[in-house]
Parts: sequence; structure tokens; C-alpha cells
Amino acid sequence: MRNTDIDVAKAAQILKLLGDKTRLTIISVLQKRECCVCELVELFDMSQPSISQHLRKIKDAGLVTEERKGQWIYYSLDQSSEYYLFVTEILQHVDVQNEKILLMDNSNLKSKYCC
Repeated sequence: MRNTDIDVAKAAQILKLLGDKTRLTIISVLQKRECCVCELVELFDMSQPSISQHLRKIKDAGLVTEERKGQWIYYSLDQSSEYYLFVTEILQHVDVQNEKILLMDNSNLKSKYCC
């Protein structure tokens, strides 16, 4: 196998994971910018447990990494993942989430209890 070849079962698992609109959008945003859970909660207007479940599934698949900064955890697309090239190839065919990123950058999406 070449470095970019992925087992069919793992590819199917990743495609199934990214078949969810919310997870695909999260991955697309994380490709461009690291985010705290609270930013994603506000961006998607979803509950914190729901966003955390999506992130857990993505993290368990080895697609994102987390970094603790003080009491907050920031997530980003894991560029060292063996699936990084596969995921970024998929993301090339998906609308760029610039509007969501600009919304996060230009507005104060963070609640008073957030990072």
C-alpha cells in the first residue's frame, strides 16, 4: 500500500462519519481554524452535549486533535493523522465554510462562560 492508501473498511467508516452534515461542516471549519466547543455551540446553535458528541466521534476516528489552553480545549484538524490527505481531498469538493469562519472571527460568538 502507498502512504495515501486506506483500508476499505476504514475509508467507509470515515465516509459514514462525514456523511453527517454537522460533522462534515465541523471538519471543514476545523481545517481552516481551531475552535473551542463553545464557539461551535454558538455557531451551530446546538447544545454543548450534542457538539461534544460530534467532536468525540470525529476525535475517536483520529481526524482531530485537541489542545488544552487554560481551562478550555481547542480542536483542529489533525494534520499528522494518517487520514489527513483523504479527508482534505474530500473537503476540496465541499463548500468552503468561510461565512461561518468570518462569523466566528468578526462577531462575539463566545458566551460569558466561554473561552
